[in-house]
Amino acid sequence: MCRLALKTASIPFSPHGVLQAMESMREGYDGSGLGLLLRGVRFTDFNYSSTDPIFSGIAHTEQALHRFNKFMEEKGFLLKYDHQFVTDLSRIEARDRHKYLVRVYKRPESWSRLTPEEQEYELMMTRLSLRHDGEKHGGDLTAFSFWPDVVMIKEVGWPLEVGAALGLQDDRILARLVMAQGRQNTNWGINLYACHPFFIQGIATMTNGENTAFVPIRDWLMGRRFPGYMGYQSDSEVFTHILHYTLNRLKLPLEAYKHVITPLKTEELDHHPQGEFLKGLRNVCRRLIIDGPNCVMGSLPDETCFMVMDHKKMRPGAIGGRPGVWAMASELCGVDAMVPDRDPALDFQPMREHTVVVSSDRKDYKIWSQFHPFHLPQAI
Repeated sequence: MCRLALKTASIPFSPHGVLQAMESMREGYDGSGLGLLLRGVRFTDFNYSSTDPIFSGIAHTEQALHRFNKFMEEKGFLLKYDHQFVTDLSRIEARDRHKYLVRVYKRPESWSRLTPEEQEYELMMTRLSLRHDGEKHGGDLTAFSFWPDVVMIKEVGWPLEVGAALGLQDDRILARLVMAQGRQNTNWGINLYACHPFFIQGIATMTNGENTAFVPIRDWLMGRRFPGYMGYQSDSEVFTHILHYTLNRLKLPLEAYKHVITPLKTEELDHHPQGEFLKGLRNVCRRLIIDGPNCVMGSLPDETCFMVMDHKKMRPGAIGGRPGVWAMASELCGVDAMVPDRDPALDFQPMREHTVVVSSDRKDYKIWSQFHPFHLPQAI
């Protein structure tokens, strides 16, 4: 078991409140890993342009930091801002943390000739190159994300202790959307890359549960020969890559994600208005069907966020809030902690056929059902 918390709001807020929500669900995880993803980032000491990429990671040694700086300089990235964490590492067990990196860069001048899609690919490849460099040197450099408007922090420890260790309560980093996961280390080693959320080209997910279909899904994804489908220190990372494959490779809308990972039965599709298409999608993506129990929460580059679960529905999730601010969590006490001033009558716990979505306008949440039709691109 793990615990998940997601908050999205029109006005940027401190991630510290989400850490407090994680603390309210503390009995659901063991402190073996905490992951935070921030979107719609605001720095109080830097006027950030949301088009500039932000690198998030850890240089564990001075040598790793030197290699990192040299790499970025040689690639043509110009440093615009280096966030200085006020750290108190006595609050966490790890001591090999030379410098936490949250740095804003200007893209290389040579990239001006690239299309947006080509630039997104190069951002991903830059992150992967830095990750491979760290692994080649004994894990002395960790690269979590390199993307506009995204900050990712991962550490071993309990949420409030990690927050205090990095000074996140000082409100110097704010965001409009924060995802957090407290990890229960079951069948994997303690590894920072195993902490959720997972991230690829602006797409992020986190999961409460386990995926016993992990190996065939991983092997199928790796067989696509897409460089970003790698890593897999956690069996839940495939959920992020399946979402990426659905949106970016198949060019399908978010509604299709649930049909890929948990397709309806044949007798249900026989009566579905798009049954023939969905049967074909199920056959083509059969190797991507998950086996739970799982609850998945995720977010997209435009700050849309969503929640789904599998047919077993043994890992619950809930949403609540009010216009302008919404929260999703594994337990209602987590929603309470993030949005206490709401109407509880609007709280909702999805069933196996639902996708719960909060769009970037944050006016309300919508419930999509797999039994209902959805818009498909004309090329389909």
